This record gives sequence, structure tokens and C-alpha cells, in this order.
Amino acid sequence: MHNTGKPTTASPPTAQQQQQQQQQARPQSPSPGRNPAEDEDETDVIGDLMGHYGKWQLLMTVLLSLFQVPNTFHISSSVYQAANKDFWCQRPLELQQMPVDEWRNLSGSNDNCHRWEGIGWSSLANDTTLQEAAEVVASVGNLVACESWEYETHDNVGNTWTSEWDLVCDKEHLKNVAEMFFLLGVATGGIISGYLSDKFGRKTMLFISAILQTIFGLCLYFCSSFELYLTLRALLGLVSVSVTYSALILAIEYVDGKWRTIAGMYNLFPLPISYMIISGLAYLTQDYQALQLCIGLPGIFLCFLWFVVPESPRWLLVKGRVDEVRRIIEAAAKFNGRQLPVDYQLTPPTQESSSQNITHLFRSSYLRRITICFLCIWFTMNLVYYGIILNMSSFGGNVYLNSALAGLVEIPAIAVAMYIITKVGKKWLFCATLFCAGVACFCATITEGREDILWLKITFLMMGKFTISAGNTIMPVYTAELYPTAIRNVGVGACNVAAGLALILTPYISLLNKIEGHLLMALLTAWSIFGGFVVLFLPATAVRRNAANSGSGGGNQNAASAAKQV
Repeated sequence: MHNTGKPTTASPPTAQQQQQQQQQARPQSPSPGRNPAEDEDETDVIGDLMGHYGKWQLLMTVLLSLFQVPNTFHISSSVYQAANKDFWCQRPLELQQMPVDEWRNLSGSNDNCHRWEGIGWSSLANDTTLQEAAEVVASVGNLVACESWEYETHDNVGNTWTSEWDLVCDKEHLKNVAEMFFLLGVATGGIISGYLSDKFGRKTMLFISAILQTIFGLCLYFCSSFELYLTLRALLGLVSVSVTYSALILAIEYVDGKWRTIAGMYNLFPLPISYMIISGLAYLTQDYQALQLCIGLPGIFLCFLWFVVPESPRWLLVKGRVDEVRRIIEAAAKFNGRQLPVDYQLTPPTQESSSQNITHLFRSSYLRRITICFLCIWFTMNLVYYGIILNMSSFGGNVYLNSALAGLVEIPAIAVAMYIITKVGKKWLFCATLFCAGVACFCATITEGREDILWLKITFLMMGKFTISAGNTIMPVYTAELYPTAIRNVGVGACNVAAGLALILTPYISLLNKIEGHLLMALLTAWSIFGGFVVLFLPATAVRRNAANSGSGGGNQNAASAAKQV
């Protein structure tokens, strides 16, 4: 956030200082042709005092990025906890030693959900020949639904939601419901977290949410009721997105100028590492409860960062808490080895951007265009990105290896995006990532169902994961850049609504494979291409100063003026 206050020294200002003060004062009365997007390259008094980016900012932003680890654990845990298992109707005690295939034929349980009714299993034994047993079965009548099941124990999956609560047959859809409850919480939290963060502070919301995330995560380990499990999953999703949002905003507000883009992007580096870690934990534990304990414990240690991480000095300045801002600036400047002026002043902004509401997103042709485009793009990005991540178990091959590879390819994807984004415009790179993801998904669609070239399908999936991960890195930065500062939180909050809708739908798109094996990847292909096409309607960053004022001039000028206040 930007501040209009200027430091003053005891000695008369030099010509250079006068020029800096004029530049800092310029936000008070912007010219009609000035572009709010230029905020990204400007600095403010806080950055001038404690340093735009130094050792203090590096330490704090790295510590804040660690909060992404438990978030990633929780959102991807369902890949292993809800994994499918081979099952069959429970055999009677007298036939426990009978081979499963023979039991299925004998009981008429070809679908593993029904068996013959009225058979006197006590009259049969393990040494009864299949022909003798078939004669007994032939005299009975109807198939009835099984009441209990047995599960494969040597499948490298272990105990999952499926085996714990018998989520098979007519209850199989409840696995998707459990995933949907978590993502519904994420969608809801995405809508309200921005408001709460603006009202109560970034640090306060971050650590309240982190503590609740740890509590809910550990409660899931002890939970034995499926209904309570669903409730806790929804609450976990609600607070997890608040952790993500608050940590990201706090990291960005520790720096200014061009460093905001870099800090926002490398905040995502723990994501791929977390994907690889949880795949290893899931392989070692092979039990949904043990895995839940492993991913719930790290949050305890993160809560102790309360004593290390300060509140956002820019948020504090907006709220008029100048003394607290001074303490943070002095500590940061000392850590960065900077000398502060003998006497400096901090002036709170006269107008807060939080006064804006969602109607401001449609007050000019420029804002209407980028809002509609970004709603479509955020929906597309989340549907494709999480459509790949959360359906790893349905793509074939080893789910642990696939998930680890998906995390591994995301590391260079983020690094490449960070490098290229500093050399070329964001628009064309963002567009290219979506189109390339669509091409990769299309190639995976062609190879679907061919076990002899499964390796080729997985290769195309990893290529799609690489490109969509690069796009996912660019998207929030590009979105924040195109929105004026005064309505940036409102714009990103609206985009979170579209993202939340995509997240709610994600668990159910895997059901398309039960209709036809190619439908899932075909859907991801279509949405990727659609998203890349929509990006073409967005303005390029370099030419936005004209685009921002091409709509209803008064509305844009007012938005720009408000944007420069913070």
C-alpha cells in the first residue's frame, strides 16, 4: 500500500530531496492521463526509510512463505486420503479362506455391491467345491445390497476414507462431498478473508487463522464420525484460505516498487516442495489418520512466528498507528544497516481504499472489461490447475510418483515465470501458458486408455502441470497490477468468488471418466484454450496508461485519484 507522507530532516532539503518529495506528493493530485498501474514501480516513505528490499524483507517474506506448506498439505491430502480401493462384499466366517474371485462368482457379486439372498453359508465350508456351492446358490432367488465389505490390504494405499466409512456403491459420492466441503470452505473464506484482513490487520488474521487451522487439522486425526469430519473439513478450508491470503498480502506489503511482484511470486515456491513432501508422507504412512497427524503438526511451530513477524507497517499507517510504524521501521532499518534521518514524519493517508465496493468494478469500460475477463480466467485457472492436482489418483500409474513429479515440475515453472516476467510483458506469457496447457491436455486426451503408452500420457500431464503452474504464478500478480490500488482488494475478492466456484466443481469432474474415459482431459483442454483466448482481451501492462482512461473519463479519474491515496 502507498503512503503520501514524506520524511523531513532537521537540515534544509537538498535539490535531490526536493525532487523526491515532489514525486511523493504527486499522488495527491494525479493528472487525468496518469495510470494507477504505475503504483507498482513507485516507492513510498516507508520503503525509503527502511529500504525497498533488504535482509529484513528477505527474512520476513521467506518466513511468511512457510505458511503455504500446511495449506498445500491440507488441500492435496484428499488425493491420498480419498484414494479408491479394491473391495468386495464381506465373506461369511465359514468362507474366509475362499479366493476373492471365486467368492465373487459364488455370491453373484460381480458389481461388488450386491449378493445372493437367502444362502445358508453355514452349510458351506472352505473345502466345499465350487460346483457344490454353485448348486446351493442356484436354488436361491434375488440379489440384495451388501451390508459390509472387505478391502484390499496390499494395494499401497492403506486405510482411506473409503475403508474407514465404507464409502462404496451408493455411498461412493460422499468422497466427493468430503472434498467439496473443504473447497466450499476455501471459496467462502476467499470472499471474506480480504475484508477481515483489512479490518483487523494482516498479522492478526494470519495467526488467528493459523491457530484455528492447526486445531481443526489435529481434530480431524481424532474424529471418528463422518458427519463431524465433513464439518471440520469445511472449517479447515475456511481458515486455510485466510492463512494464504493474509500471508501473501503481508509479504507484499513488506516491500515496495518492483519487489512486490518478485515477493508475491516467490511466496509460491513452498507449494511444489510441499506436494513432494506430502506424497512421501502418504507413501510412508498409508493411513489417512496418520497422514492427517503428520500434516497437522507443522502448524504448531509456525504459530511461534507471532513473536518474529510484525504487522504490516503500511496497514498500520493507514489506521493511524504511527508509533507502531516507527518501531517497525527502526528495527527493519537497523537490520538492513540503514541510517534513519534524525527527525522524520509519517502522515497517515487521508482516504482509505476500503471505502470502495464491488460496484466500482463496473464503473468504466476498462474496469468492466478486465473484471469480466479475470472472472473467467480465475475460474479457468483453478479448474485446470486443481483438476490436474486433485485427480492424480485417476490418471493411472503410481499416484505417489505422479504427485511428486507434479510438484517437481512446478519448481522450474515458477522460476522460469519469475525470470521471463521481468523481461517481457505479462500478457503474452500468461496467454502462452494457458494455450500450451491446453495443447498438453489435448495430447494426454489422445493417449487416454492406452496402457502401453501410459508413460507418454503422464509426460503430457507433467507438461500441462508445468505450463499451468507458470500461469498460476503470473495470474495474481497480473490481476493486482491491472486493478487500481483503491479497488484492488475488491477486484481480487471478486476473482476469488469465481475461483471458489471452480474449486467446488473440481471434485466432481473426475466423475466424467465414468461416463467416457476421454471426457475429463477433454474438458481441461477446452477450458485451457478458452482461458488463453480470454487473456487476449486484457490490456498489456506496457500500454495500460491509455486503456485505463479510455472508458468513462470521470469514473476512471476518480478511481485513479483514490488509488493514489494508499
